[in-house]
Amino acid sequence: MNRIEVSFAAWRQTGHKALIPYVTAGDPRPEVSVGLMHAMVEAGADLIELGVPFSDPMADGPVIAHAHERALRHGVTLRDVLDMVQSFRQKDAQTPVVLMGYLNPVEAMGYEAFAQRAAQAGVDGVLTVDMPPEEADELIQALQAHDIAPIFLLSPTTSLTRAARIAAKGRGYLYYVSLKGVTGAAHLDAEVVRERVESLRHVVSLPLGVGFGIKDAASAAAVAGAADAVVVGSVLVQALAEHQDEPEQAIRLIAATLAAMRSAIDAREA
Repeated sequence: MNRIEVSFAAWRQTGHKALIPYVTAGDPRPEVSVGLMHAMVEAGADLIELGVPFSDPMADGPVIAHAHERALRHGVTLRDVLDMVQSFRQKDAQTPVVLMGYLNPVEAMGYEAFAQRAAQAGVDGVLTVDMPPEEADELIQALQAHDIAPIFLLSPTTSLTRAARIAAKGRGYLYYVSLKGVTGAAHLDAEVVRERVESLRHVVSLPLGVGFGIKDAASAAAVAGAADAVVVGSVLVQALAEHQDEPEQAIRLIAATLAAMRSAIDAREA
């Protein structure tokens, strides 16, 4: 069991709902990322999804797509992202870290070389948005050999039959995309999410994290009523965009947002 599995097992025992922030590595500047990761943990994050910059992030809306562009302008590569995780691990050996991105950089490095380097850096899971689970066996094998969890997406249009097949290939947790569309999409109906998550629980045993459309403490708490984890991204990345020249201010805003979400989720648990 890696950090993700150990953590979710402990959280299930206590009824704790995980808060999972997403940020793009290297945004707005490479030197900001590690400190931001630590600040998010201090504010209540339980697991971090760290985006790997890519030139064509087709699943992402404008906010996160622009974050990829900012990071790429600074020349941030997959190797740089792994170095950031390794630096983060110098002070934090407990918080799970998942790399979230697209297949091309991983394929260019080579599956085995990537998995080996990721394990050395302290990566716990990998989610490649554009890798269909049905075509992922070679990557899964490389990740599993280094105790890294292959994590997959489910969507509102994923059938229960296919969801069960996807879950059989995954580890750690499943990421349920609550909305049709790209990251940062507008409206989230918590009741629809609850019904969908309940139906998925009949066919999958992995924890379910829910993301897309979570913008504030109220929406985070509403989703936490059904999910095992709440994933929040665009609202955090927007703070970085608005304060590119004042990254410390952006970090304070992100920490405040996460702290409010953590408090709202915990109040619902109580």
